[in-house]
Amino acid sequence: MFTYDISVIFLRPPGSASGRFPRRIGLLPGSFHPPTRAHLALADAALDRVDGVVLVLPRRFPHKDYDAVDLDRRAELLVAAAESHPRFSVAISDGGLFIDMARELRAALGEAEVAFICGRDAAERIVAWPYPPPDSIDAQLREYSLLVAARRGEYAPPPELAARVETLCIDGEFDEHSATEVRERIARGEDWRALVPPAIADRVARLYS
Repeated sequence: MFTYDISVIFLRPPGSASGRFPRRIGLLPGSFHPPTRAHLALADAALDRVDGVVLVLPRRFPHKDYDAVDLDRRAELLVAAAESHPRFSVAISDGGLFIDMARELRAALGEAEVAFICGRDAAERIVAWPYPPPDSIDAQLREYSLLVAARRGEYAPPPELAARVETLCIDGEFDEHSATEVRERIARGEDWRALVPPAIADRVARLYS
């Protein structure tokens, strides 16, 4: 059983291929309910732009509730999925908004540059979210940037934000891969194993069947 007693805790510490502490860190937040091959493909695509990727499990999100499989079990799945990737780390964050996570991770890691990794659908939601003052989205993007992959279409940021948004190229086969699709296929008794990393398929079967 994992236990958490600080604002952000690394279940797998960050590093880089060179062994030096990463100077630009990609953060990929998600409920990972469960982790999928699309999650790992998105993280892998970002490695051309960042020194390492932290897969972040927030304790809570402002737009969704966790259910069925708790934080501890999903954290175990995520660590197992990331285990064979030397430039991937796993962390738990108290905050659910990107700005909360960026500040927590920067407090833990020092003044590393932070870039959030997401798909088009998430980027549209993040930019349109009604943030309380003084954390408007343009103010937030002075503290982090966005690496956005096409997901059922390319993301076109507002012109005033475009300088802080980069496009990631990811294989289109992952457009239909999602944790929701995994859960729905399991519920319908359909084949789902190709959607998740092989290292965690048996655990997913036990937890979600």
